[in-house]
Amino acid sequence: MCGIFAYLNYNVSRERRYILEVLFNGLRRLEYRGYDSSGIAVDADVPSCASTSAVPPYAGAPPLVFRQEGKIENLVRSVYSEVDEKDVNLDAAFNVHAGIAHTRWATHGVPAPRNSHPQSSGAGDEFLVVHNGIITNNEVLKETLIRHGFTFESDTDTEVIPKLAKFVFDKAHDEEGDVTFSQVVMEVMRQLEGAYALIFKSPHYPNELIACKRGSTLILGVNELSGQNSGKPFHDVKALTTNGKPKELFFSSDLFAIVEHTKNYLAIEDDEIVHIKDGSVSILKFDHEKEKPASVQRALSVLEMEVEQIKKGSYDHFMQKEIHEQPHSLTTTMRGRVKDSGVLLGGLKEKEYLKTIRRSRRLVFIGCGTSYNAALAARPFVEELTGIPVTMEVASDLLDRQGPIYREDTAFFVSQSGETADTLLALDYALENGALCVGITNTVGSTLSRRTHCGVHINAGCEIGVASTKAYTSQIVVMVMVALAVGSDQISTQVRRQAIISGLSNLPSNVSEVLKLDTEMKELASSLIDSESLLVFGRGYNYATALEGALKVKEVALMHSEGMLAGEMKHGPLALVDENLPIIVIATRDACFSKQQSVIQQLLSRKGRLIVMCSKGDASAVCPSGSCRVIEVPEVADCLQPVINIIPLQLLAYHLTVLRGFDVDQPRNLAKSVTTQ
Repeated sequence: MCGIFAYLNYNVSRERRYILEVLFNGLRRLEYRGYDSSGIAVDADVPSCASTSAVPPYAGAPPLVFRQEGKIENLVRSVYSEVDEKDVNLDAAFNVHAGIAHTRWATHGVPAPRNSHPQSSGAGDEFLVVHNGIITNNEVLKETLIRHGFTFESDTDTEVIPKLAKFVFDKAHDEEGDVTFSQVVMEVMRQLEGAYALIFKSPHYPNELIACKRGSTLILGVNELSGQNSGKPFHDVKALTTNGKPKELFFSSDLFAIVEHTKNYLAIEDDEIVHIKDGSVSILKFDHEKEKPASVQRALSVLEMEVEQIKKGSYDHFMQKEIHEQPHSLTTTMRGRVKDSGVLLGGLKEKEYLKTIRRSRRLVFIGCGTSYNAALAARPFVEELTGIPVTMEVASDLLDRQGPIYREDTAFFVSQSGETADTLLALDYALENGALCVGITNTVGSTLSRRTHCGVHINAGCEIGVASTKAYTSQIVVMVMVALAVGSDQISTQVRRQAIISGLSNLPSNVSEVLKLDTEMKELASSLIDSESLLVFGRGYNYATALEGALKVKEVALMHSEGMLAGEMKHGPLALVDENLPIIVIATRDACFSKQQSVIQQLLSRKGRLIVMCSKGDASAVCPSGSCRVIEVPEVADCLQPVINIIPLQLLAYHLTVLRGFDVDQPRNLAKSVTTQ
């Protein structure tokens, strides 16, 4: 949920001002992961013997640590103010320098400078750590360290890590003498439980950085400044980096933060320790059972992403941009996969996974939030085409109940980031129970894509706005394609499949058409700006649309909203209906259309304030009296209609948020990648 970033320049002169800006910009790219506080650590100047009477406990430069509550720009202002007060020379140049940075989404302790990262080992900042994840045994470690004389200043679970590093370092020096940075970190890892990605910095080991991870994403980026290797794949990262040439090295929670610097990256695996020293990268594999780690050879990958993808361009907000990108993102999702004769999904075709899925006792779709809603939207069609029962599971609830998962099941795990903690824990649970596990994610190289047996990338492109929009529609389309692929052996559904394939081909142009409702949705938002609640009724394919539309309004507009199954309206929710409460009813043409007409009549008879979404030309059919507001959308195949119907609701949520004066891309208390339970 937090974002961590580090920058090390080697054999290339960089001014302190430049280093600060690289760190700040890295945090800006990661701010979607958390934005309630932040911090950085860089090197001060090495004090001369004449300038200080106290002998520092280390030979390197003392760290300058800055922490601030609030968004990144608060940190930027406070850092420049503080360096002025301390008379820090921003023009000082470093041929080698290591800096670390962190943006936080609070889990342990309120947003405050003392709870911000980097967290310190204590006086002198002998060890500094930035952390993404949760340390589950922090209380036990804290009690042990307190007994050894350590005092704690923060409420975080992270503070035990640098203090544990100092404890290990001091003990090793007392007993053995020298100890390497990687040995210290390895012993710290041996004591930690939970999920984490960590970057360590220490003046005992000047100009070195160490990163390690277990369960949380961490990326290494390498920028060779000689230019000889630009854009080419490398055989081994260590061989590349031991050449002594000028280079820049980065650690990041996400590829977004390194794309403007380099396209050469490595996705760090669980239990790997990545040590940067003298411009060289060495990778060790930690094993609890072994005293000494094994050295690992890893190849760098080349990032297929452009800087323009992580910029807003002509749009005011990322959410606005991502809503309007959906014709393109859906085209990319289907490119090379939708053929006239059927659907080709390479991730399921190999090793005959499709045959295994067809023999399944049931299909279990598992996700959280928007990803769960996308799977719910696809469920009726998956059941129809495959003939296999489909079960829906919210990942956290499955784990709480320890619900039954069988060897004969196929479990589909849906996650935009591929790093959602509850979804990954549910994946571990399903793997333990022997189910075939299929991943559906937007993130190549994510934990989900690596741990599942097979899967499909949705290829929606970068999604930076915290509220998911284009990933949702691409997830639905991918699951429709999965249903087409799994059910392709059934002759009885051949005509139906061909109609859907034809509908998929036309879907991007239909989405372009519905985006023309932007101005109309802005006007509707203006009429709802003072409302305190909103109800959204849907059924069949569009029950998920009601849930997702209400979720978007909740997430960004901070308005109470509820998506409800229209068939349940008379079992309680009808009591809420009056002339003031705005109610959206989704009544596009499908098998449930006549039932939705009945719902509309019941609501109108109770003077409900109705907004009805219907297919083009159906305004008089859904609202013959003309007493309700109508949103007309293009009619497409029933299983694809949720893709069309959600877009006006996304636009409504966006405009409501802007008109109410809230932050669209970074809504209160939320973050994009939920890596905590």
